[in-house]
Amino acid sequence: MRLNTQPNIAAPDDFYADLIAAHEGLSDDDSAALNARLILLLANHIGDREALSEALTLARQPG
Repeated sequence: MRLNTQPNIAAPDDFYADLIAAHEGLSDDDSAALNARLILLLANHIGDREALSEALTLARQPG
């Protein structure tokens, strides 16, 4: 496993609040587009194709 799935975000509640605020006032389509851009930016930052493939696999699994 290459993907770190352990808690790794400093002040996760603050990040969540920022994420929710970024979506405030957006239509559903604009919100989905924001999510897509964010995913692509973060995927580019990660850069590791195996880790990204693992993330896709894990994300498809039910909660």
